[in-house]
Amino acid sequence: MSGPAQDQRSERVAIVGGGGAVGDGIGNGRAAALLLARRGAAVVVVDRLAELAARTVSMIEAEGGTALAVQADVTQQDETAAVVAAAVDAYGGVDWLVNNVGVGSSGTVLDTDPTNWERVMHINVSSAFHLSRAAIPAMIRRGGGSIVNISSISAIRPTGLTAYSTSKGAVIALTTSMAVDHGPDGIRVNCVLPGPVFTPMVGGETMSQKRREARRRASVLNIEGTGWDVGNAVVFLLSDEARYITGAQLVVDGGTTLVGPTR
Repeated sequence: MSGPAQDQRSERVAIVGGGGAVGDGIGNGRAAALLLARRGAAVVVVDRLAELAARTVSMIEAEGGTALAVQADVTQQDETAAVVAAAVDAYGGVDWLVNNVGVGSSGTVLDTDPTNWERVMHINVSSAFHLSRAAIPAMIRRGGGSIVNISSISAIRPTGLTAYSTSKGAVIALTTSMAVDHGPDGIRVNCVLPGPVFTPMVGGETMSQKRREARRRASVLNIEGTGWDVGNAVVFLLSDEARYITGAQLVVDGGTTLVGPTR
C-alpha cells in the first residue's frame, strides 16, 4: 500500500515573489517563504524593496533556514531573468515558484482611470507572466517543478473592484493555461484564492477594529484569516503531497464566498 508522496530531493529551491512585508508583519508571501524554509527549501525572497526582502531572509535565517534576498521589479522581463539567474547561481536551479505580487484597486469601469487600469493589469498579471516565463526553463532542466499563483476571491465574487477582479480572473486563466501547456514538462500550476485575510498590505495598523471585525464575521467559521493560512495552502500545492493536482483553484476564505456579502 502506498503512503504519502515523498520529496524526490532533500532540498528544493523556491522563488517567492512579493516575499517581503512591512516590519515583522506576516503577509502571504512572507508566510509562504518562512513555511517553505521550515520544510527545508532554499528560498529566494524577491521584493521590489530590498529591505523588505532582507527582513524576511533574516527571519528565515534566525530559524536556521537558508534564504537569499533579491531586489527586483518582477513586472520587468530583464529583472525576472536576473532573479532566476540568482537562484541558479546560488542553489543550482529552481523547483518551486510563488507568484504573489499584486496591488488593489476599487471602482467600476466608469470610474476607473485607464492609466490605473493598465497599472493594475501590469502588476497583477504581467508579474506572474514574466517570472513564470523566466523560471519554467530552469524547472524543465530540473525535470519538473511546481508553481502557485495568488489570485483572489474577488475574481469569482466581484464587489466593486473591477480592475482588481479582472486582473485576478486573468491570473486564474494564466494558471490553467500554464497547467495545460507545461504538464508534459512535469510542471504543475495551481492557484490560491485568498479571502479577507488580515495582512500588512490590506490593513496593517490602519484598518479600524470595526472593519476588521466585519471581515472576521464574513467567515462562516467566525475566525480571522491570516497570511499563515494562505502560506500553508501555497506550501501544500507546491509539495509532492499535491502531486496529482494541477490547474486547481484553492479558495482560502473561511467560507466567505459561501454566503452573501451582507452576512
